[in-house]
Amino acid sequence: MRRTLGLVIAAVVALVLSACGSSSSDTATASGTAAANAPLKVGVSPVPHAQILKYVADNLAAAKGLKLEIVEFSDYVQPNLQLQDGQLDANYFQHKPYLDDFNASKGTKLSFVAPVHLEPLGLYSKKVKDLASLPQGGTVAVPNDATNLGRALKLLADNGVVTLKDGVGTAATERDVTGNPKNLTFRPLEAAQLPRSLDDVDAAVINGNYALEANLNPSSDALVLEKAEGNPYANGLVVAQGHESDPRVKTLAGLLTGPEVKKYIEDTFKGSVIPAS
Repeated sequence: MRRTLGLVIAAVVALVLSACGSSSSDTATASGTAAANAPLKVGVSPVPHAQILKYVADNLAAAKGLKLEIVEFSDYVQPNLQLQDGQLDANYFQHKPYLDDFNASKGTKLSFVAPVHLEPLGLYSKKVKDLASLPQGGTVAVPNDATNLGRALKLLADNGVVTLKDGVGTAATERDVTGNPKNLTFRPLEAAQLPRSLDDVDAAVINGNYALEANLNPSSDALVLEKAEGNPYANGLVVAQGHESDPRVKTLAGLLTGPEVKKYIEDTFKGSVIPAS
């Protein structure tokens, strides 16, 4: 009797373990399938990134079996923090020098996947029509993040407004300004606030996406504009480290760098946004 009972119990245990194993395997398979087919949640700046990504979502993604969920942000910090925290699958708003500085300063582990487009940085003004008219002792607003500040000062140096220490390039800060003939004061501001500062300063160096959002046309409204040739500041697709091989990410990177998106950028922005390749 005891021997029979023991055999029954053993059989029941074996069946339970088998069922659990099967359930676990089935769940893992279902989960993997769901992940592969799940929408890719991408954080973007509204202009031009959201526009470009919506073009991909509406015209190209379905044919590749890709679903996109687009989340817009008005700043440069939250899209990276939320990507690191897993609230996003990818983001598309920044260039690699900014990402490298962000990783170093914030301890994030984010990876640049592919460059897509360049937004030339420009100097804008509501008060003067050219560089020569910048007043003595005037004020110029500049981006306050390290990479775009250096980029802004280099733009001014390349156009003879200031002189920088030899070799400093885009790593420049205000302390690296060695020549300032007009005795200009630089006012660092968060990049998103620069267009609104134009009423209060003599000029402002504004990132391309925020210029476009403020209905400024970089190719016609900027007093001076960055050159595209040899420019390292192409905006691109970014993911958390370890997710570069996600098939959805690879598909999106291929679409963003493909000929259809290149033509869309050229036709839509007419030189204010420039394809990276």
